[in-house]
Amino acid sequence: MSLTLYGFDGSTYVRTVKMLLAEKDADFDQVQVNVIKGEPHLPEHLVRHPFGKVPVVDHDGFRVIETAAIVAYLDEVLPGPSITPDNAHDRARTHMAQGIYDAYGYGNLVQVFGYHLFPDFIGGQNEDSRRKGIENSKRVLRELMKIKGSDPYIAGQEPSIGDFYLAPGCAYIAMTKDAPQVFSVDGFSEWWKRMQALPSFQATQPQ
Repeated sequence: MSLTLYGFDGSTYVRTVKMLLAEKDADFDQVQVNVIKGEPHLPEHLVRHPFGKVPVVDHDGFRVIETAAIVAYLDEVLPGPSITPDNAHDRARTHMAQGIYDAYGYGNLVQVFGYHLFPDFIGGQNEDSRRKGIENSKRVLRELMKIKGSDPYIAGQEPSIGDFYLAPGCAYIAMTKDAPQVFSVDGFSEWWKRMQALPSFQATQPQ
Protein backbone atom coordinates (compact mmCIF):
# COMPACT_ATOMS: atom_id res chain seq x y z
CA MET A 1 0.00 0.00 0.00
CA SER A 2 1.22 3.48 -0.89
CA LEU A 3 -0.25 6.36 1.08
CA THR A 4 0.99 9.95 0.77
CA LEU A 5 -0.35 12.95 2.64
CA TYR A 6 0.28 16.39 1.17
CA GLY A 7 0.11 19.25 3.65
CA PHE A 8 2.17 20.85 6.40
CA ASP A 9 1.87 20.12 10.09
CA GLY A 10 0.75 23.64 10.98
CA SER A 11 -2.60 23.10 9.25
CA THR A 12 -5.41 22.14 11.61
CA TYR A 13 -7.08 20.10 8.87
CA VAL A 14 -3.87 18.22 8.13
CA ARG A 15 -3.62 17.43 11.84
CA THR A 16 -7.19 16.08 11.75
CA VAL A 17 -6.14 13.60 9.06
CA LYS A 18 -2.94 12.74 10.91
CA MET A 19 -4.88 12.01 14.08
CA LEU A 20 -7.03 9.55 12.13
CA LEU A 21 -3.91 7.94 10.65
CA ALA A 22 -2.42 7.66 14.14
CA GLU A 23 -5.59 6.00 15.42
CA LYS A 24 -5.31 3.52 12.55
CA ASP A 25 -1.57 3.01 13.13
CA ALA A 26 -1.15 3.58 9.39
CA ASP A 27 2.14 3.90 7.55
CA PHE A 28 2.27 6.94 5.27
CA ASP A 29 4.61 9.45 3.70
CA GLN A 30 4.10 13.16 4.09
CA VAL A 31 5.03 15.89 1.64
CA GLN A 32 5.15 19.25 3.38
CA VAL A 33 3.12 21.91 1.54
CA ASN A 34 3.41 25.08 3.60
CA VAL A 35 0.26 27.20 3.62
CA ILE A 36 2.00 30.14 5.33
CA LYS A 37 4.51 30.31 2.47
CA GLY A 38 1.81 30.04 -0.18
CA GLU A 39 3.01 26.67 -1.45
CA PRO A 40 -0.51 25.28 -2.06
CA HIS A 41 -0.77 27.73 -4.95
CA LEU A 42 2.38 26.54 -6.68
CA PRO A 43 1.76 24.79 -10.01
CA GLU A 44 2.80 21.35 -8.77
CA HIS A 45 0.24 21.45 -5.97
CA LEU A 46 -2.55 22.94 -8.08
CA VAL A 47 -2.34 19.74 -10.10
CA ARG A 48 -3.23 17.89 -6.89
CA HIS A 49 -5.85 20.38 -5.65
CA PRO A 50 -7.13 22.89 -8.21
CA PHE A 51 -8.27 25.28 -5.48
CA GLY A 52 -4.89 25.37 -3.71
CA LYS A 53 -5.85 23.71 -0.43
CA VAL A 54 -4.45 21.08 1.92
CA PRO A 55 -4.68 18.28 2.85
CA VAL A 56 -4.58 16.00 -0.18
CA VAL A 57 -4.15 12.24 0.03
CA ASP A 58 -2.88 9.85 -2.62
CA HIS A 59 -3.69 6.20 -1.88
CA ASP A 60 -2.33 3.69 -4.38
CA GLY A 61 -2.79 6.23 -7.17
CA PHE A 62 -6.27 7.34 -6.06
CA ARG A 63 -6.30 11.00 -5.10
CA VAL A 64 -8.73 12.38 -2.53
CA ILE A 65 -9.18 16.10 -1.77
CA GLU A 66 -11.19 17.88 0.95
CA THR A 67 -10.84 16.82 4.57
CA ALA A 68 -14.36 15.42 4.96
CA ALA A 69 -13.91 13.13 1.97
CA ILE A 70 -10.39 12.16 3.05
CA VAL A 71 -11.32 11.10 6.57
CA ALA A 72 -14.42 9.22 5.41
CA TYR A 73 -12.39 7.37 2.80
CA LEU A 74 -9.44 6.53 5.03
CA ASP A 75 -11.68 5.40 7.87
CA GLU A 76 -13.36 2.96 5.50
CA VAL A 77 -10.34 1.57 3.64
CA LEU A 78 -7.69 1.40 6.38
CA PRO A 79 -7.62 -1.38 8.94
CA GLY A 80 -7.92 -0.57 12.61
CA PRO A 81 -10.67 0.87 14.80
CA SER A 82 -13.33 2.90 13.04
CA ILE A 83 -13.78 6.51 14.08
CA THR A 84 -17.29 6.54 12.62
CA PRO A 85 -19.99 5.71 15.19
CA ASP A 86 -21.86 2.46 14.59
CA ASN A 87 -25.38 3.88 14.94
CA ALA A 88 -27.38 6.55 13.11
CA HIS A 89 -27.89 8.75 16.18
CA ASP A 90 -24.21 9.12 16.96
CA ARG A 91 -23.22 9.34 13.29
CA ALA A 92 -25.54 12.33 13.03
CA ARG A 93 -23.87 13.90 16.06
CA THR A 94 -20.36 13.58 14.67
CA HIS A 95 -21.49 14.79 11.23
CA MET A 96 -23.22 17.78 12.80
CA ALA A 97 -20.02 18.62 14.69
CA GLN A 98 -17.99 18.28 11.52
CA GLY A 99 -20.37 20.51 9.58
CA ILE A 100 -20.59 23.13 12.32
CA TYR A 101 -16.81 23.29 12.57
CA ASP A 102 -16.39 23.66 8.80
CA ALA A 103 -19.11 26.28 8.40
CA TYR A 104 -18.81 28.33 11.59
CA GLY A 105 -15.91 27.10 13.72
CA TYR A 106 -12.69 27.17 11.74
CA GLY A 107 -13.03 30.72 10.40
CA ASN A 108 -13.82 32.16 13.80
CA LEU A 109 -11.12 30.24 15.64
CA VAL A 110 -8.60 31.44 13.05
CA GLN A 111 -9.61 35.04 13.70
CA VAL A 112 -8.60 34.50 17.33
CA PHE A 113 -5.47 32.38 17.20
CA GLY A 114 -4.33 33.93 13.93
CA TYR A 115 -4.41 37.35 15.58
CA HIS A 116 -1.80 36.16 18.06
CA LEU A 117 0.14 33.47 16.21
CA PHE A 118 -0.17 34.07 12.44
CA PRO A 119 -1.23 37.70 11.92
CA ASP A 120 0.17 37.91 8.39
CA PHE A 121 -1.83 34.82 7.38
CA ILE A 122 -5.13 36.55 8.28
CA GLY A 123 -4.23 39.94 6.84
CA GLY A 124 -3.03 41.60 10.02
CA GLN A 125 -4.26 42.14 13.56
CA ASN A 126 -7.82 43.39 13.46
CA GLU A 127 -9.18 43.91 16.97
CA ASP A 128 -12.81 43.91 15.88
CA SER A 129 -12.37 40.60 14.05
CA ARG A 130 -10.66 39.15 17.12
CA ARG A 131 -13.54 40.16 19.42
CA LYS A 132 -16.13 38.76 17.02
CA GLY A 133 -14.05 35.61 16.66
CA ILE A 134 -14.02 35.08 20.41
CA GLU A 135 -17.79 35.39 20.73
CA ASN A 136 -18.55 33.27 17.69
CA SER A 137 -16.03 30.62 18.74
CA LYS A 138 -17.75 30.37 22.13
CA ARG A 139 -21.07 29.99 20.34
CA VAL A 140 -19.66 27.11 18.32
CA LEU A 141 -18.21 25.43 21.40
CA ARG A 142 -21.49 25.79 23.27
CA GLU A 143 -23.37 24.07 20.47
CA LEU A 144 -20.82 21.26 20.19
CA MET A 145 -20.93 20.68 23.93
CA LYS A 146 -24.73 20.48 23.71
CA ILE A 147 -24.35 17.82 21.03
CA LYS A 148 -21.88 16.00 23.29
CA GLY A 149 -24.20 16.17 26.28
CA SER A 150 -23.07 13.97 29.16
CA ASP A 151 -20.93 11.69 26.98
CA PRO A 152 -17.14 11.90 27.20
CA TYR A 153 -16.77 12.68 23.49
CA ILE A 154 -18.85 14.61 20.98
CA ALA A 155 -20.61 11.56 19.56
CA GLY A 156 -20.52 9.05 22.37
CA GLN A 157 -18.14 6.96 24.41
CA GLU A 158 -15.28 6.98 21.89
CA PRO A 159 -13.55 9.75 19.93
CA SER A 160 -14.92 10.33 16.45
CA ILE A 161 -14.26 12.62 13.55
CA GLY A 162 -16.11 15.54 15.15
CA ASP A 163 -13.58 15.47 17.99
CA PHE A 164 -10.68 15.26 15.57
CA TYR A 165 -11.99 18.28 13.67
CA LEU A 166 -12.26 20.48 16.74
CA ALA A 167 -9.16 19.59 18.74
CA PRO A 168 -6.43 21.00 16.43
CA GLY A 169 -8.03 24.45 16.33
CA CYS A 170 -8.46 24.42 20.09
CA ALA A 171 -4.78 23.57 20.45
CA TYR A 172 -3.88 26.86 18.80
CA ILE A 173 -6.39 28.79 20.87
CA ALA A 174 -4.78 27.27 23.98
CA MET A 175 -1.52 29.01 23.02
CA THR A 176 -3.12 32.45 23.30
CA LYS A 177 -4.21 34.72 26.13
CA ASP A 178 -7.78 34.48 24.84
CA ALA A 179 -8.05 30.78 25.71
CA PRO A 180 -9.74 31.27 29.12
CA GLN A 181 -12.45 33.41 27.52
CA VAL A 182 -13.03 31.17 24.49
CA PHE A 183 -12.99 27.99 26.57
CA SER A 184 -15.38 29.24 29.26
CA VAL A 185 -18.15 26.94 28.03
CA ASP A 186 -19.93 24.32 30.14
CA GLY A 187 -18.55 20.84 29.52
CA PHE A 188 -15.59 21.98 27.47
CA SER A 189 -12.77 21.60 30.01
CA GLU A 190 -13.49 17.91 30.63
CA TRP A 191 -13.63 17.19 26.89
CA TRP A 192 -10.44 19.15 26.28
CA LYS A 193 -8.53 17.21 28.95
CA ARG A 194 -9.61 13.92 27.35
CA MET A 195 -8.53 15.05 23.89
CA GLN A 196 -5.13 16.22 25.07
CA ALA A 197 -4.58 12.82 26.68
CA LEU A 198 -5.20 10.89 23.45
CA PRO A 199 -2.02 9.35 22.01
CA SER A 200 -3.13 10.44 18.53
CA PHE A 201 -3.33 14.05 19.71
CA GLN A 202 0.03 13.90 21.45
CA ALA A 203 1.71 12.26 18.45
CA THR A 204 0.60 14.96 16.01
CA GLN A 205 1.87 18.11 17.72
CA PRO A 206 3.08 20.56 15.04
CA GLN A 207 6.85 20.84 14.99
